[in-house]
Amino acid sequence: MYYGLYISAAGAYAQNQKVEMITNNLANVDTSGFKKELGIFEARQSEAIERGYEQPGTRGVSDIGGGVEFKETVTDFSLGTLRATSSRTDFALPATDQFFEIERDGEALLTRSGNFHFSVDGVLRTQDGDAVLAAGGTPLTLDPSLPWRVLPGGLISQGGDTVPLSIKQVSNFRSLEKVGLNAFRANGELTDVPAELRDVRSGSLELSTVNPMQEMVEMIASSRAYENNIKMIQHHDGMTGSLVSRLLKA
Repeated sequence: MYYGLYISAAGAYAQNQKVEMITNNLANVDTSGFKKELGIFEARQSEAIERGYEQPGTRGVSDIGGGVEFKETVTDFSLGTLRATSSRTDFALPATDQFFEIERDGEALLTRSGNFHFSVDGVLRTQDGDAVLAAGGTPLTLDPSLPWRVLPGGLISQGGDTVPLSIKQVSNFRSLEKVGLNAFRANGELTDVPAELRDVRSGSLELSTVNPMQEMVEMIASSRAYENNIKMIQHHDGMTGSLVSRLLKA
């Protein structure tokens, strides 16, 4: 009886984690370049099998299922819709394995969010104030008093000088770690995108990959599954109380 209670509690906890993930996705439905999270569930063995007291397949009393657990979240790196804007400092990358390089607290990070702007000191920055890096790893800086223009391939031209945006190519998406504010830390090898493959769209933004309708359907399904697990917990608790009451009377 208690085993059923524990399985229901594990199921409720797993669904609660999924609801939190979906909530974060919905909160970023309008965030440029945001990549939604997908939840991965995994079936658990019984406690006895996980502790090594029983072997799976023996058909013993402990050779039963252990419910489910929320194993991990994975990021969907598919390309979001590209939308034209009227800003020259909005950039989009059609290639899904390419990222803009930015700097935060002295650390080089990656982002797909290209809604940049020039600060008063002439540094190209993200909406959260991180410096956008030029090829070579230094912040891309212009003279704010002089005109400038954007050339094909993500090149910024001013006064006869041309500075390319730093565009990095990722070979393994699993090596990317989300660090907040729509940025990633690369734990694997990065390469500079060669000039012939630098397709940088100025005056465009990549939209979030979150589909609000789909996320709401997932939210409703997870909420109902959570409620069903809670009802099962209450049911097991009621049965336990009834059994204890009858034993005391006996």
